[in-house]
Amino acid sequence: MSAPHPLAGKPAPHDVLANVPRLVTDYFCRVPDPADPEQRVAFGTSGHRGSSLHTRFNEAHILAITQAICELRSEAGVDGPLYLGVDTHALSEPARVTALEVLAAHGVEVRVDAADGYTPTPAISHAILTHNRGRTSGLADGIVITPSHNPPEDGGFKYNPPNGGPADTDVTGRIAERANALMAEGNRGVRRVPYAKALAASCVQRHDFVGAYVADLAHVVDMDAIKAAGLKIGVDPMGGAGVAYWGPIADRYGLNVEVVNPATDPRFAFMTLDRDGRIRMDCSSPYAMAGLIGLRDRFDIAFGNDTDYDRHGIVTPSVGLMNPNHYLAVAIEFLFSERTGWRKDARIGKTLVSSSMIDRVAQSLGRPLAEVPVGFKWFVDGLIDGSFGFGGEESAGASFLRMDGSVWTTDKDGIILDLLAAEMTAKRGKDPGLLYQALTERFGAPVYERIDAPASGAQKKVLKDLDPEQVTATELAGDPILAKLTRAPANGAAIGGLKVVTEHGWFAARPSGTEDVYKIYTESFRGPEHLARIQQEAQAMVRSAFTAAGVG
Repeated sequence: MSAPHPLAGKPAPHDVLANVPRLVTDYFCRVPDPADPEQRVAFGTSGHRGSSLHTRFNEAHILAITQAICELRSEAGVDGPLYLGVDTHALSEPARVTALEVLAAHGVEVRVDAADGYTPTPAISHAILTHNRGRTSGLADGIVITPSHNPPEDGGFKYNPPNGGPADTDVTGRIAERANALMAEGNRGVRRVPYAKALAASCVQRHDFVGAYVADLAHVVDMDAIKAAGLKIGVDPMGGAGVAYWGPIADRYGLNVEVVNPATDPRFAFMTLDRDGRIRMDCSSPYAMAGLIGLRDRFDIAFGNDTDYDRHGIVTPSVGLMNPNHYLAVAIEFLFSERTGWRKDARIGKTLVSSSMIDRVAQSLGRPLAEVPVGFKWFVDGLIDGSFGFGGEESAGASFLRMDGSVWTTDKDGIILDLLAAEMTAKRGKDPGLLYQALTERFGAPVYERIDAPASGAQKKVLKDLDPEQVTATELAGDPILAKLTRAPANGAAIGGLKVVTEHGWFAARPSGTEDVYKIYTESFRGPEHLARIQQEAQAMVRSAFTAAGVG
């Protein structure tokens, strides 16, 4: 694995900051070439993403995608309100303008933030599910304009159907196909009205996302316990969409919350650089979270979130920033011990690249474990019907049920995972870092790491379509290989890559759905040296696959 950039974890220098005027100008002026695969609409695990500088996120894309969504919801009979959220990236506001012009032209009942503020992904999911509860008609859906934790130069656009969660591949495939067809025709099939007319349209209305979400939090997290413990809580919004939520949360529930940085800036100039020397609002990265980690001794518990607030980063006095897998294991143990209102057969959902520590915790709790492919969409149905008490991903995204066992959100919710860390600190008298150390005393201490490496489109396709038969090895890091998986155990769905498992470790290789990299996830219960062997042999297997396919 390459060494961190010399400036990783240090304040961003001026010469790496995004040129916002150029980004916005290119959004409106650059026209994508529909014949270039790199410039077409393509939905990854969390929507269409890219930079206007590279003609991957431009007005033409958003016009076509929004038109395609309008047509799709009409065909599906979705005629309730569409909740529209936006984060703090520079390209999000231009994309919001474009989307509103199209939505208003179609007479869609759009709900935008009452204060023209930013809206976290979980607040959109919460609004959709709240509106749709008990309904069979007039169903709501939503759009969130965000590239999540991606660098400031990127934009993102994702659709949440009436189930409140990320759209599945069938839906996103249809949206992308129609959008690309529209772009190929110069977007002549797009209906839009001028922005001023859209804002004045009766179908565009204000919605109090903040008030509705904050008022409901007591039904999913024990806010009284947090208040009673008098915890000193630190929050770094990281310039994200939840910046305006912490004041109302503290005021309503009487919490001692200090927001260490309330600023928003489309350049994210206040960030410390990530491992590769870029600005990236990744709340699971110790480099991006260096500022809050440095303040850890000031608080009983602290946390940060990515830009659309669907991910969490938990900072404790005991260990600093928690590894996301460690926190997921602790959260699962706590929730399934505390939540007596949940179904007795409610399952623990994890993606197959999450830590095997979760498997051991699930077994100790006597709860069934469901291992699914990467992507939060695989947890949606189970959260809706209560058969999943919890669904979580290694990338620090999760959600769980309300106290009574009913659905809270069907998209990742960083805010409730933050507050859960405060709840468990209040009730257990130990921060989550110490609680994880107790788990390792029972189950062993795994070592886990994810490696990212550059990958072309052709290389990513090879990795996505990799077949177990292409892996001829019988051992991994000295242990017999027990399984070579290309489909998830819980549902038989393709994992878009390969997982190789032994008794004492495993690796999984898959292409990123949002960036031009591939990812190798590795874990060992035998220590760092064994993990290094797994990583070396895993990378060798991937290189061999690229070479065999002629894309090395």
